[in-house]
Amino acid sequence: MSRIFYAALMVAGLTVASLPTLSTSAAAQTTAPAATPATDVKAKAKKPPTPGQLAARERQKKCGAEWKAAKAAGKIEAGMKWPQYWSACNKRLKGGA
Repeated sequence: MSRIFYAALMVAGLTVASLPTLSTSAAAQTTAPAATPATDVKAKAKKPPTPGQLAARERQKKCGAEWKAAKAAGKIEAGMKWPQYWSACNKRLKGGA
């Protein structure tokens, strides 16, 4: 008996939860929401990348091309994945190693 009651309660709850809420006026449905400061921030243009970011992107492109060529030639060490290759290549291109 209680199983049937709980099942009916769940069905009723899900049915009520899925019903759309009714608006009090038609005007409320047709007007667009006012712009908030949060949406104005998103509308602003993005800042251009810094020289460091541009250099990092170039290094990543070069390392990616090297990775593809080395992988196709079978010159990648066993078990090496892209993150390890990228780390070593990035250090090498920066001149750190």
